[in-house]
Amino acid sequence: MPTESATVRPAPLPLAKPSRRRRRPSRFVRNLVTLIALLHIYVGARLLPDLPIGALGRVLGALALCASFALIITGARARGRQDSALAANLAWLGFLDGGFFSSLAVLTVMRDLFLGPAVLLASHGEASLLETASAVAVPLLAVIATVIGFIDARRRPRVVEVLVPLPELAPSLRGFTIAQISDVHIGPTIKREFLRRIVEIVNSLDVDLVAITGDLVDGSVEQLAAHVEPLRGLRARHGTYFVTGNHEYYSGAPAWITELRRLGLHVLLNEHVVLDHGGSEILIAGVTDYSAHQFEPAHRSDPEAALTGAPADLRPRVLLAHQPRTAAAAADAGFDLQLSGHTHGGQFWPWNLFVRLQQPFTAGLHRLGRLWVYTSRGSGYWGPPKRLGVPSEIARVRLVATPQS
Repeated sequence: MPTESATVRPAPLPLAKPSRRRRRPSRFVRNLVTLIALLHIYVGARLLPDLPIGALGRVLGALALCASFALIITGARARGRQDSALAANLAWLGFLDGGFFSSLAVLTVMRDLFLGPAVLLASHGEASLLETASAVAVPLLAVIATVIGFIDARRRPRVVEVLVPLPELAPSLRGFTIAQISDVHIGPTIKREFLRRIVEIVNSLDVDLVAITGDLVDGSVEQLAAHVEPLRGLRARHGTYFVTGNHEYYSGAPAWITELRRLGLHVLLNEHVVLDHGGSEILIAGVTDYSAHQFEPAHRSDPEAALTGAPADLRPRVLLAHQPRTAAAAADAGFDLQLSGHTHGGQFWPWNLFVRLQQPFTAGLHRLGRLWVYTSRGSGYWGPPKRLGVPSEIARVRLVATPQS
């Protein structure tokens, strides 16, 4: 059995002061609500006239769209009230409706893009039939996408095997395994049992280390402590290491850091540990979320600071960083591997197409100079209980020696 020697280098960042969580600007909230309202009006205006449902059906359809808008807004307001059964049910319904309406709006846009040239090329009768058939198809396809997405979101995360080739890897470190959990988002619709299944899967992998790369929770310690308790049961030779994601800061990061340490997790705040594995050393570092300084100024993410006191020649160096866009700084600091999450792989189409507008990587293993970056698709989901073409995962990352040329 390999022995462990872990040394935390820099002093932990201060946690005693209360969180200075910023409220979203009221203008942003108003603009978002207005956008959702306009999208409902757009869907109604484009679909209802072409549906074969008569005048009464169109009135009922308009009322249904009004109810959808109200439910999405009410559900969003209720998500912060996790101590009330009514609020919990409203949040569930609001998120389900949000997932359905997202597909409905996207498919309506796609229908309009298709209908323009198609109607010009068709006869009057064909055009009318095409408009009716496509108007019927859009809500049906949205329902199918929502049902399939719900099933995919709620099933057990799959285990993804990831091989990371590193040069000059010591023989005793070849095959060193890390189980990565990311973006579980315990909160309104993900509770204790979902996390317990994740812990069960990880423990069955018999890994050397567990890494949790942020966005574990969506709610306060007071609301969710009982639902996070299964983390106490995680088992790995060198323990479990955690770094904060942006949602920890939305939820009160200092309190969560204290709680996770109470559960036996090693929380790395711009710091590192050196582990002895079979007589060879490996450095595991962790940084706070890329945006942490906006909530806790003392928590500014800093890969260079995470190496303070580390031996200059110690390899390999593994960094846990919630957002992939930490990679440029990690490469400059001299890390060999970065494990990240945040993107959910886009979670469901077509939003996966837009991730690259903010992040350098959407999902999977990529290279940035000498740095390998693995971006998890997430072990849970955020918002709508919906995954479409982007299944949840637990990554089993294995270090292997670079093949000799």
